[in-house]
Amino acid sequence: MSNVKLAVVFYSMGGTNYQLAKWAAEGAKEAGAEVKVLKVQELAPQSVIEGNEVWKSTVDATKDIPVVTSEDIEWADAIIFSTPTRFGNMASQMKQFLDTQGGLWANGKTVNKVVSAMSSAQNPHGGQEATILSLYTSMMHWGAIIASPGYTDPVLFGAGGNPYGTSVTVDQNGKMIEDVEAAVKHQAKRTVTVAEWVKKGNRE
Repeated sequence: MSNVKLAVVFYSMGGTNYQLAKWAAEGAKEAGAEVKVLKVQELAPQSVIEGNEVWKSTVDATKDIPVVTSEDIEWADAIIFSTPTRFGNMASQMKQFLDTQGGLWANGKTVNKVVSAMSSAQNPHGGQEATILSLYTSMMHWGAIIASPGYTDPVLFGAGGNPYGTSVTVDQNGKMIEDVEAAVKHQAKRTVTVAEWVKKGNRE
């Protein structure tokens, strides 16, 4: 049984990144980790959400998911972030959460967190990898240890796999074009494994 505590932190408007987060949690639990699935705070006005049926249904589907706090980040040994791309960058909701973690950072509470990231967009080259890299830039400032999947398993040569983190393309109806479940679960297990190494090293 792993002693790694993993937070899977997502933002999802159409449900894709919520699904990625659930698969990541399943993979991490299979690796023995203690897992929390958490969402970042929604910033859009309720009136705007109500006008978009897909967005509204995602908000309803995730209403019981706790909103992530600084205490959750401090609790976690490892964190997997999942966010859609917005013009090649992370969604503003995710960025706002990261931007409010200055207190943790200033007190050294983000150092040596093991992190990994996933993303989605509506076309095959819609900025998914740039989004993941933008998040990793913040993680370098945190002093975190980035556990990118690399090409560490044959599954990563297939749909959704890339060396930065799982990315997926969704169609205009919000349906995933590629089957990325296996890639997500491998990424989660690798993140847990790296976190185990870090924890073991810190004890020795």
